Amino acid sequence: MSRLTQRNGISKPLNTGEEDGEPRLSLSLLTLSDADFSSEICPVCKSSRYLNPHMEFRVNPECYHKMCSSCVDRIFSQGPAPCPVAGCGRTLRKAKFRKQTFGDIQVEKEIDIRRRVAGIFNRRQDEFSSLLHYNNYLEKIEEITFNLLNNIDVAATEKDITAYQTQNAEGISQNAFMQSAESQSAAVRQKAQDEAAKLRREAARMEDSTERREREEGKREVLEKLATGEGNARQIAQEGQKVVLKRSGARRALAEQQQARLAQETFGGNSSNGAADGGFLIEGLKAKVKVEPERPYDPFGGLSDTRQYFTLQDHYKFQWLDRARQDPQMLAGGYDVKEYYARALFDAFSGLGCFIEDEVGGRDTVASGTVATAAAAAAGGDGRVS
Repeated sequence: MSRLTQRNGISKPLNTGEEDGEPRLSLSLLTLSDADFSSEICPVCKSSRYLNPHMEFRVNPECYHKMCSSCVDRIFSQGPAPCPVAGCGRTLRKAKFRKQTFGDIQVEKEIDIRRRVAGIFNRRQDEFSSLLHYNNYLEKIEEITFNLLNNIDVAATEKDITAYQTQNAEGISQNAFMQSAESQSAAVRQKAQDEAAKLRREAARMEDSTERREREEGKREVLEKLATGEGNARQIAQEGQKVVLKRSGARRALAEQQQARLAQETFGGNSSNGAADGGFLIEGLKAKVKVEPERPYDPFGGLSDTRQYFTLQDHYKFQWLDRARQDPQMLAGGYDVKEYYARALFDAFSGLGCFIEDEVGGRDTVASGTVATAAAAAAGGDGRVS
């Protein structure tokens, strides 16, 4: 029937189901697209994975042109060489070639670019004065990533990145260290959580096993007491149940204390804004305040015995003081004439910092306030002043 139809010039579509009792496959299942073929062929030597199933493709982050490992060894073993793909010409090195992780090379490129940009622009939210400035900072990072992914102003973008990295090298290294420390701490905490969960499961299993064993022992004791015929059967059963409940409660309390102790042990306890010569500017950064070193302990709380109005000399020329310096009766007791100098000068200059008018004015104000308070108290009482 089909041959007759073809002779008459009438085309008949291929049936994907069963025809004449024989199963047939659709042509769409047997046809591969050109993209599928090209993804399995090395663009340099034109080798196909169909002929060489063990062939591996390598990519270089410089241009992301893939080629087989044989071509990489053949071209780049002697040193750096230009990319053999037509129209590229970038200088590549064998050490930078790596195995392709994702099937789509664009995904591979985007992940590498985002990892690189995130390693440079790694400021934290607490460094900004508001959430708006932090969101603007993230938007600028996305703009840089978009330009690098789509080859838009690559030279200017790379210049801005280099200038920012040079100017903020210290802050970048500090944030990278903090991020690494947080990652390690999170890994340790996750490991502790997994270990605690494992111990809880083991404790729950042991508790269940102990509870079943104690329940069986309680039943056995009740049956033995009933077999001996001592006491009331209902009373014996109630006492056995109370004993089982008491043991179970004590065991659960102990388990809760152990879990609480384990949980406590597990979980217990630069002002640069990035402005570069290329014009990249980060707004809203908080000013970094330098921590002042701790001052030495002062028992006098900042008070000083430094003389403000006079300078004490070691020697004053007076005859009666000379006699006192040479009198054995005064020197025998350890008396020093210099103490007399200090006391006399202190008494002479002690009134220079006192202003009588201010003291009298303040005293009069306090006195008037006291009188007014007494009068108000008398007016609020029974009208008599004692």
